[in-house]
Amino acid sequence: MRIAVLGASGQVGGLVVDQALERGHHVVALARTPGKITAPTARRAEIRQADVFSPETFPGLDDVDVAVSAIGVGKGDGLGALAAGAELLAAAHVRTVWLGALGSGASTGAGGRIYQAVMRMAVGKELSAKAEADRIALAAGAAVFHAPDLTGGPLSPNRRIVPLADLRRPLLPPRMSRASVAALMLDEAETGAHGGAIVVPLG
Repeated sequence: MRIAVLGASGQVGGLVVDQALERGHHVVALARTPGKITAPTARRAEIRQADVFSPETFPGLDDVDVAVSAIGVGKGDGLGALAAGAELLAAAHVRTVWLGALGSGASTGAGGRIYQAVMRMAVGKELSAKAEADRIALAAGAAVFHAPDLTGGPLSPNRRIVPLADLRRPLLPPRMSRASVAALMLDEAETGAHGGAIVVPLG
């Protein structure tokens, strides 16, 4: 399978690229600054420069089977980066797995009261930007992952996803390793089981 990874130089995106290569997929790594992609990955993946704020130069994706987006809001990007990325992938008409955030938009409050309070303090104005990007991605048929607080660490043997409607509100703020989220997003890229829906990774 040919998988495009948007945000390939980031923490989650880099893990998606590495795990996809380990699974034997052909990876097209998309990044605003290709030089930030780690050397081992750079030798094994096809790299394309991609800036969501420059749609006229954004590379075509008609040669990939699926796109996995792990973009975030970087310093100096402004709040439009997420929506811009979602719009570009929607316009590319490629099946997409989109990384969102638990506690934004449709999942507001789903992580529990403590978690939501932390999200408001830590993310603040980004919550509305994340919700808008989700709306665009969902309308285009993407599977949207509302991930909880992400940490370092290994793959969890208990990793799984649940539909947002089936999520039981936890008492303590949920956390999950980036590696586990990357693996679950790749599972979705391979199966296409949750297009047009919000799911929550757990484990």
